[in-house]
Amino acid sequence: MSGQKQEIEKVLTRGVSEILPSKEGLANLMAKKKITLYQGFDPSSDSLQIGNWVGIRKLAQFQKLGHKVIFLIGDFTGMIGDPTDKSAARKKLTKEQTLKNAKDYAKQAGSTLKFEGPNAAKVLFNSEWLAKLTFEDIVEMASNFTVQQMLERDFFQERLKKNRPIYLHEFLYPLMQGIDCMEMDVDLEIGGNDQLFNMLAGRTLMKAVKEKEKYVLAMKLLTDPTGKKMGKSEGNVIRLDSTPTNIYGQIMALPDNMLDLEIELLTDLSLNLTKDFKPLEAKKKIAFDVIRQIFGETSAKEAQQEFEKRHQKRTGPEKARVISVDNLETLDEIVADVKNISRSEAKRLITSGSVDIEGETVTNPKQKLNFPANLKIGKATFVEVKKK
Repeated sequence: MSGQKQEIEKVLTRGVSEILPSKEGLANLMAKKKITLYQGFDPSSDSLQIGNWVGIRKLAQFQKLGHKVIFLIGDFTGMIGDPTDKSAARKKLTKEQTLKNAKDYAKQAGSTLKFEGPNAAKVLFNSEWLAKLTFEDIVEMASNFTVQQMLERDFFQERLKKNRPIYLHEFLYPLMQGIDCMEMDVDLEIGGNDQLFNMLAGRTLMKAVKEKEKYVLAMKLLTDPTGKKMGKSEGNVIRLDSTPTNIYGQIMALPDNMLDLEIELLTDLSLNLTKDFKPLEAKKKIAFDVIRQIFGETSAKEAQQEFEKRHQKRTGPEKARVISVDNLETLDEIVADVKNISRSEAKRLITSGSVDIEGETVTNPKQKLNFPANLKIGKATFVEVKKK
């Protein structure tokens, strides 16, 4: 196999769940020409998170092979809200909220995806075309889909069973995503495998309107042991705007049975890493490599040294404050009690990566403690929590 074919094979295999209509067809197209590809990022939060970075890494791999990458910010679709896997409609955002949330997206992605120099990736906003559509345009595009197609989606079926509403604007989301593909005239769309329906909507429109084949590459998801995505709604988000030390600690705190998935999706390390190293050492290599990619080698070394200092050597203030609790079990309850703040404020502290248990950053507010437990809250609050 030639060098080019080997590189294409690697990009189309590692971390990939499915390629439609075929992996072979996409590989042949990539060998013949430089394709145009994109992934969309709806600004539902004011920071990208590690699950988004999985896709950004894949975009960067295509970019290194010379292909043309578009980093699409879904400021318009973000106002609608993607209904995928949601048991209820998302809260709608204003245009101002989506733009504010997306303010640092390109900067956060820029350590991995190159927006300057030769073959720079483009940053586009889908409001540039979606906001200009006429009602006639929407009706014409919508005629390529049926209500039955939309209702086949599992989460809509679940809502119907539970007599929960399905709003008309939610049906329009995959249509809008399909129009994105048409406007940018792409050859390939990348997304998580939970986005397959939405991405296939683009294939439908491209074939119907442009008579062009659009490929879809569905990535594996970075999921926790329960099968849930790592993210804000699940309380285990790893934000890209966090510090190297926090991100390093949060990766170290992930369950051991996620190691192989982390290696495949977050690094270019050997897939045999867990066979060659014990879980702790494998995790350290993963965390180091992630920080190196995002922040650089120096930051990775500093984050690792800080973790080893705080966790493995158990260093901290000579005298941590000792508190006793009664009838408090979850982390948000205890942090609220220790800091004398509201439960919602405690949850924000925890989900932002500002709370450590025994030297490991924990982002799940409902985490239960094994007493006694040593907590670090923020930069300067150290407590030993005991049961009364």
